[in-house]
Amino acid sequence: MSMLTTNAKSSFLPDQIEALVVKPVIAASVAIQAVGSTAVDGNVVRVPIVDAFPTASWTDEGAEIVASDASLGEVASGFYKLAGLSIVSSELAEDSNPDILNIVGQGLSNDIAASLDKAFFGSHGKTLNMPKGLKDLTGVNKVTGALANLDVFLEAIYGAQGVGANLATFVANPADALKIAKLKESTSSNRGLVQPDPTRPGVSQVSGVPVLPSPAVTEGEIWGLPGAGRVVVAIRKGTELATSSDAMFTSDRLAIRATMRAAFLFPHEAAIQKITLS
Repeated sequence: MSMLTTNAKSSFLPDQIEALVVKPVIAASVAIQAVGSTAVDGNVVRVPIVDAFPTASWTDEGAEIVASDASLGEVASGFYKLAGLSIVSSELAEDSNPDILNIVGQGLSNDIAASLDKAFFGSHGKTLNMPKGLKDLTGVNKVTGALANLDVFLEAIYGAQGVGANLATFVANPADALKIAKLKESTSSNRGLVQPDPTRPGVSQVSGVPVLPSPAVTEGEIWGLPGAGRVVVAIRKGTELATSSDAMFTSDRLAIRATMRAAFLFPHEAAIQKITLS
């Protein structure tokens, strides 16, 4: 019998898919925590950019105002599919408490979030079925320095401001995030250089910019990410959570599948800061 909305469990309906897959992925993904996410319809996401602004000039009274035009462009990307599959026995599906769907859904959403972060903070290399990551960008601002003080962070903050942007978040490997949190005013002081974020336990701030830990970031690298739509994580509407026993009919097992399509866009690469620790 076909699985329809009339005979499927409510767990498979859109509102439950949102609760079981989409929201947990958004909550677990550090990339989405750092820059937010956008839900998009269609098979391509487009972000308009202004390559050049109109110019103003001092003008004499009664003189003609010189006209100038803005130069407009866009960055665009198709969506790439993240998919997870888990197989359970029919007995486990029928007898488990709490519902096995919730358990498996949580596991799949955690893995999707981890895979999304790995792609975002990494590189697609020669792989064509995943989006371009931060390490694939060539126009980011690069900062190099030791983690003896906060100078590299200040360079990154002002580097972003130099191109008209403000950093929303730093993201570091947990080992580096710990080193940042342990920085002291001097060798004879126990007072830390960074302050805790009062809104997020376990998160430090550098000059008001939070530092998020993520194992998806390479140790020795720290990314400074701008806000205001200068980095975009787009999630295609229509995330799917489905089950089937057809392929495992002879072993009496059930397959649970979750798929999500996502895209990364970087309309202002120069605002992104890559700190390399020496």
